[in-house]
Amino acid sequence: MSDVLCVIPARGGSKGIPRKNLLSVAGRPLITWTIAQALAARPGLDVLVSTDDDEIAEVARAAGAIVPFVRPAHLAQDTTATEPVVRHALAWWREHHGEPDAVLLLQATSPIRLPGTIDRALAEFADGGADSMVGVVPQAPVLWWAGDPPRADYDVNARPRRQDLTAGQLRYRETGSLYLTKPAIYDDHDNRLGGRIALFIMDEIEGVDIDTDVDLALTSATLRDLESHPT
Repeated sequence: MSDVLCVIPARGGSKGIPRKNLLSVAGRPLITWTIAQALAARPGLDVLVSTDDDEIAEVARAAGAIVPFVRPAHLAQDTTATEPVVRHALAWWREHHGEPDAVLLLQATSPIRLPGTIDRALAEFADGGADSMVGVVPQAPVLWWAGDPPRADYDVNARPRRQDLTAGQLRYRETGSLYLTKPAIYDDHDNRLGGRIALFIMDEIEGVDIDTDVDLALTSATLRDLESHPT
């Protein structure tokens, strides 16, 4: 793939943590972590931030992202899904730059990505023949269904040990951090996932999505540690 459009959505409003995309996380505005990771991933990766907010736009441009438009208000509501936002950015890109080979969607609220993660995702997508790819982290299948009585998703009489589980026995949780998608999937399905879907397995440390103050504190500590001890 020679032409990949990276889209980073960043709305100004946030109900859980106000102005979340601009909060200082490990000494930097939150959104700049994702922008820096995308720009460092590979030469020629086009990094576009879609925002409705002038301050976010200014911070994103200063960090090196392309911010070519103000996102329309109808695409910046609390109920707005991500797909219409990406399709809007993709339409602008097609009009001004032509058809990309793939769209890389990065969520700024999941800023923990190890060095090489994005490069590895791009390589796996290019080589694997998938139409779309979702970032996931592995977890043991010790899950329960609520009910009366509750029901375990495993044999309680033969509790699996994590160290004995094979890749096929693990479950995989979607991180929300990273998606790779052929443009036609957005056109045909209005979805970031469709066609032949591949899992992109990330490190467990990369599975954080900032929704609470606790998430924010843990993320900040992790990013500081990664900066101090790069892998």
